[in-house]
This record gives sequence, C-alpha cells and structure tokens, in this order.
Amino acid sequence: MQQTSSPRKDLLGIEHLPREVIDHLLDRSDHYYELLLSEHPIPQNDLLAGRTVANLFFENSTRTRFSFELAEQRLGGQHISFTSQGTSVSKGESLLDTVKVLEAMKLDAIVVRHSSYGVPGFIAKHVADHVHVINAGDGAHEHPTQALLDAATMRMIMGTLEKKRVAIIGDIRHSRVARSNIWLLQKYGCDITLIGPDTLMARHAAEVFGVKVQREMGNIVHEVDMIIALRVQLERQASALFPTLEEFTSMYGLTAARLAGSKAHLLHPGPVNIGVELDFDAVYGEHSVILRQVKRGVAVRMAVLEWVFS
Repeated sequence: MQQTSSPRKDLLGIEHLPREVIDHLLDRSDHYYELLLSEHPIPQNDLLAGRTVANLFFENSTRTRFSFELAEQRLGGQHISFTSQGTSVSKGESLLDTVKVLEAMKLDAIVVRHSSYGVPGFIAKHVADHVHVINAGDGAHEHPTQALLDAATMRMIMGTLEKKRVAIIGDIRHSRVARSNIWLLQKYGCDITLIGPDTLMARHAAEVFGVKVQREMGNIVHEVDMIIALRVQLERQASALFPTLEEFTSMYGLTAARLAGSKAHLLHPGPVNIGVELDFDAVYGEHSVILRQVKRGVAVRMAVLEWVFS
C-alpha cells in the first residue's frame, strides 16, 4: 500500500497490506458477489459516477482486464482501456510520458499491468495526489487482486482461511500469483508448501518466504486443504527450464486420477494449459473450483475500487 502525504489509497501489493484491510476487502467482495449472482438487477451504484479509470495493460490479459472494466461499469464509472499496441508507446513514447498524457486528461485512477517489477509503484510516485493506482500485475513481483479473489474463493468454500494447508505447484519462479498468495495466506497462519523443479523454483524460496519447498509431489495432494496450480509459462521455454512438457506433466501435472481420494480443492489463475499442468477432467472435475474462482473476479475488483475511493 503506497503511503503518501495525502489521504490517497493505492493497491500496489499484498505483502505490506494489513490483515484488517484484507478482511474488509474480502467481506465487501462477498457482498458484491451475492449481488452479481442475484436474479434481480443490481441496484444502481454511483460510487464512481463522474470518475474515469484508465486501464493500462502493457501485457496481454483477458480475465483481469475485462473484470476491471466490468467492475468500473458496475460502480457507475467510465473507463478507457490502453494497450501498447497501436499507441505512441510502440513509437517510443516513454512510460512516464504516457502516464503524464493520460493524467492531463483528468483521470481519477490508473489500473496497470506491466512486465517489469515495480512499475505501479513508479507510477504512484509520479501522478497527482488524487489519482489512485492499482497493480494488476507487475513482472514476477505481485498480482494483488488475483490473490484476493483466490482468498475469497477459498474462504467461501472452507469457511475460513485460518491455519489451512495449501500447496502451490508449478512455475513458482516466474509467478507473481504465487508471491501474492504466499504473502496473503501467511497473514492467516496457513501452512504453505511450494512444489516444482529446481529450474522453476524461486531462489532461496524457503528462506525468503518462510515456506516449505518440495522438488517432488509425493503425497501432497492428500495432505492439504487447497491446491493452487500455476500456469507453466511456455514462453519461458526458450531458456530450456525443463527438458520436455511431457516430463513436467508426468512429475507435476494434476489429473483426475492423481486427485482421486483427495479432500483438496483445486484453483488455477488461468489460462490453463490443458494437458500440461492440469488435464481436462481435473479442470472440470469434482475437486475444481476454478469456474467459481473466475466468477469472483468482478466482485473483488469492485471491492478494491470501492476501497481506494472511500
């Protein structure tokens, strides 16, 4: 959470966000989730009436971008969505130039996704005090709203997050989702185990994050309450981080057969490489709560927007 001399609120990450704020965001996301599931029209909400939010996505996104756009609309606001393709950024305009141009258009908030670590914090330091900044994913650093919707899904299913056992499996090294989930779940005393090959494991993960680390699956699916499977970032395979996809799948892929008899619920931030980290029957099987996870996206982003503007 960016602290400034003004009362402005930003959401830059989970690591330093107080637990009471997380509790509040989860409670408000439950409220909005119930409204979104209602058969009746959602009551008019004018929280963002007269306000404009810029969605700056320098990386491709489907779920995150669309859920922010819908959340902004549901709260009565206007939005402009920006991608680097087809804009002056592709002609060499700097990030700061882009932000300053958009700020001159009288924006009230910026939602930003970028491939580089720290970009949301950089923007927060260079915009006017009234412009809120929300991190929609920065490099391999953090993805706070994804962690919030994962936590909201877990709490809905299990009733509480307190002291649950969670396994995070796959490409830990490149995953901002893993980092934000670790920071969040540790605030609730969760026992977290990271599982993956050495080449996809964050350096010194046990010491840096204070978690357990396993190189093999073992019997973990039968020992935990929740499994977060991570997308294998195939674009990284130019670095030959593991020999073949088949080898990765045989060692770390989750199938309906491997999950048989487990009490664990299965999450995945998406998009899923079906047949790599999960097979079709795992994605849509009895253990999966992935579709429920997707449904929480708009509600969580509504709660975040409400909080930063409150």
